[in-house]
Amino acid sequence: MGQLIDDFEAYRSKMNGRIMESANTNIKRFFALDTTTYADGALDVKTKELLGLVASMVLRCDDCIKYHLGKCHEAGVNHDEMNEVFMIANLVGGSIVIPHYRRAVEYWDELNAQ
Repeated sequence: MGQLIDDFEAYRSKMNGRIMESANTNIKRFFALDTTTYADGALDVKTKELLGLVASMVLRCDDCIKYHLGKCHEAGVNHDEMNEVFMIANLVGGSIVIPHYRRAVEYWDELNAQ
């Protein structure tokens, strides 16, 4: 994998493990809710991940953006679909989303290079 992906996934895994070591029941339930929410339902996984990506970009959470980009890649999102999602995020979020858009494109390119 690329360095951006390796670094992100290693840190996320490490810190999620650390959190779970001392997490109370409510935090564990919240993490479980987050996981189950993105499972197939009335909306498929691909659609849910695209929605999560747009929300993450508008909320300007780079970790969330990377996570959802990875899941979108796994779900088979193609280049044209991703460009439309990026456009929606920028339209909804405004110009303040542009720096996150840059980093998202860089991470997406790395995902597609592997």
